[in-house]
Amino acid sequence: MTVALTINGQSTQAPPGPSLFEYAEQLGVRVPTSCQKQGKCKECMVEVVEGMNCLSAPTEAEEHLKGNFRLSCQCRVVTDSGQVRCHTMRRGQMRIERQALGLPTSGQKMEIDPAVTRDGDRILIDGEEIDRSTGPIHGIAMDLGTTTVVVRLLNLETGELIADASFENPQRFGGSDVMSRIFYDTNNRGRLLMRTLAGYLSHAIQEFPVDPKSIYEMVVVGNSTMRDMFFRQNVYSIGQNPYQSITEIEMSEGKRTTTSLTDTGKHLLLPIHPKARVYGAPIISGHVGADAAACMLAVNVAHEDRLVAVMDIGTNTELILGNKHRILAASCPAGPAFEGGAISCGMPGLDGAIEDVVINADGTFRLGVIGNVAPEGICGSGLVDLLSELLRTGRMNEMGRFEDGAHRFTLDEQHHIYFLESDVNELAQAKGANVAGLQTVCSNYGVDFDDLDVFYLAGGFGRHLKTESSRRIGLIPNIPDAKIVQVGNAAIEGACIALLSKGKRAELEQLVKKVEHCRLETHPRFFDFFVEGCQFKPMESSNPVAG
Repeated sequence: MTVALTINGQSTQAPPGPSLFEYAEQLGVRVPTSCQKQGKCKECMVEVVEGMNCLSAPTEAEEHLKGNFRLSCQCRVVTDSGQVRCHTMRRGQMRIERQALGLPTSGQKMEIDPAVTRDGDRILIDGEEIDRSTGPIHGIAMDLGTTTVVVRLLNLETGELIADASFENPQRFGGSDVMSRIFYDTNNRGRLLMRTLAGYLSHAIQEFPVDPKSIYEMVVVGNSTMRDMFFRQNVYSIGQNPYQSITEIEMSEGKRTTTSLTDTGKHLLLPIHPKARVYGAPIISGHVGADAAACMLAVNVAHEDRLVAVMDIGTNTELILGNKHRILAASCPAGPAFEGGAISCGMPGLDGAIEDVVINADGTFRLGVIGNVAPEGICGSGLVDLLSELLRTGRMNEMGRFEDGAHRFTLDEQHHIYFLESDVNELAQAKGANVAGLQTVCSNYGVDFDDLDVFYLAGGFGRHLKTESSRRIGLIPNIPDAKIVQVGNAAIEGACIALLSKGKRAELEQLVKKVEHCRLETHPRFFDFFVEGCQFKPMESSNPVAG
């Protein structure tokens, strides 16, 4: 007798004895590791979604893991029947945005002015020699998200994009949102979150088609928690009112002149040149981090006459509103629901994710799946489509309640893909936070949605949304398509600009100091905005209440 074992969609019959790591090797599933199955590197995590009772008890090496997370090298099949389904923290190549579209700078050739230069065989950073080489000079831009990580490799002499990669942030074992990660990092020694991420990132870098030692600079953007944790900073203060990064506190005390961070590749455990400079772009304030700052650089808001808004929907949604005269920014802790987290059959934008949903006249579902393979779950754009279709067909009301006493809709019976009324509640909370943030920022600026000239919908999720579906459920303002520009990953675009141009990097350092941080919870109507935003109906302009 054997256990029916599935890892990353690959299946086998598994007799008791071997570890999940060993079975993954048999199936050709790569599991990240730096210690070769010794339980020391903590990188070979899997998330067990079914069949934990068929597996051995956690070992001492796994004491840092909670819930359904296990180290595959420590976890063995111990029963001779049953079913186990699990996946690694890096389930293949995620769908990523290789370029941003519709930005003011799109199509324009940017003047290359990197901090890393060459003088003969001397490699210099800001004029200081760090290496001798006649080979190419490379740099990395990274958008470090709570849920996903996107990395670009560029030639610093030509600006050419050499390669890119993306993967799920493996820090999910510490929680799906930033507050959970802060709590985990504060209460567990050894910087396990940072080390785990460094291990996965190192594997991604080593897979690039260049010598890692030819990478001399790296620009990192991300929300304040993700960025600070990557740079080994204490993140406790970001989780406590008034929610400030240690860099922000030190700057207010006169101990530093910028909230940006710098370190070396060696200290950050990366396989790039040991003296390579790793630059963490400056944050704006509180949870409004370096990713929001990078978005501002990408949309060129410092030189913009029009009134523009940027909404980068994610676990931590960033909002920017303004132009060269005045800029407001805010952060919404929306949670991971629209990235597939906390949803019964939710998943990121990987092959097998349902991204397109239509309800036919006979009530059946027509599904579009990333990669044109068998469906494994529903990603964010599919969830928005599904909500919109349930509304359109009268199967769900504006309060998010299923009609006719239903509690569950089955999208694909063969592959066990379903959607529960409790999933709607998770999505309503996430949508309510996003709507409240946008309403609050517009109110503080003193404008209505109709006053916006351009509404940039940023991020990989925003790029693949249907605007009609998004408007119907009230995820984005009820404004014409002509004003909406789905730009893709503006944060990684801004990181690349900062990597390739010292001038733009200096501009960013000054720009973040001019931004007004909008603390949502202090607005007198924030709770009203949130309650209204939890309903599934078009988001109309409201009379602004400047504050």
